[in-house]
Amino acid sequence: MSITKLTTALAAVTLGLSLAACGGDPTSDDSAKSASDTITIGSAAFPENEIIAEIYAQALEAKGVKVSKKLNIGAREVYIPALENGEIDLLPEYSGNLLSYFDPKATATSPADIEEALDDALPDELEVLDASPAEDKDSLNVTPEFAAENNLKTIADLKNVKDLSLGANPEFKDRAYGIPGLEKIYGITGIKFVPISDGGGPKTLKSLLDGDIDVADIYSTTPSILANKLVTLEDPQNLIAAQQVIPLINDKKASDKVEDTLDAVSAALTTQDLLDLNTKNQGDDKVAPAVLAKEWLTAKGLI
Repeated sequence: MSITKLTTALAAVTLGLSLAACGGDPTSDDSAKSASDTITIGSAAFPENEIIAEIYAQALEAKGVKVSKKLNIGAREVYIPALENGEIDLLPEYSGNLLSYFDPKATATSPADIEEALDDALPDELEVLDASPAEDKDSLNVTPEFAAENNLKTIADLKNVKDLSLGANPEFKDRAYGIPGLEKIYGITGIKFVPISDGGGPKTLKSLLDGDIDVADIYSTTPSILANKLVTLEDPQNLIAAQQVIPLINDKKASDKVEDTLDAVSAALTTQDLLDLNTKNQGDDKVAPAVLAKEWLTAKGLI
């Protein structure tokens, strides 16, 4: 989950979105805890995470695991305590931001380094299972025409573009993975930074398509990338921390059957899948997360 999405989720908590709104309360007594023979699956309060949680739930049910759901909980500040106290048992997380939550001073950015660091950072009662190739994170995108004109495949290739302009949220100007990182890690200097406060949304997209900016920071599973055939530049130096979708589970519920089932899901889930699922969920048809989960699992031969 991106920093901007986390900020949005925190705002929702301020307005009163919490587990209490979903029929639970992280401060309640043991009666709210998940039953010993049941895995209670939660999700953060945005559609993509709910879709993945539905995938986990239906995959486990297909293997005979008893499941209950408490979805759309809110931000990490709400659902992590609920996971720790046993009110929920499992939810889909994003590796880099999960590490930052438990270890704010962490510097790991590559997938392998983040997974290794998570093993040390997580409390004893929690564990992560296999990470998927799928990621939802900041990504730098260009139009296919601009990519072809400048022979662009990776962020490193931007070093050869003169008078480069880049649009992103205002904080990108100072973040380690933003302008400072592009200069330090990739040696790209003289960037004209254009602040656009919509989290890689319609304003950012319009600026890119109109040619007002050359590069746009857009979250990697945003449907507009697919719809406009944008080219997402590869990040070989892991400037932007990996944000792999990864199951976070209470270790008391991590049986061999559960682990094997979720590992199979993770192995099959890709960023392209998330793009497709988000597009169907947010497009004209507004396909529900539970329906999308069943379709995906069937197509992958997992149910």
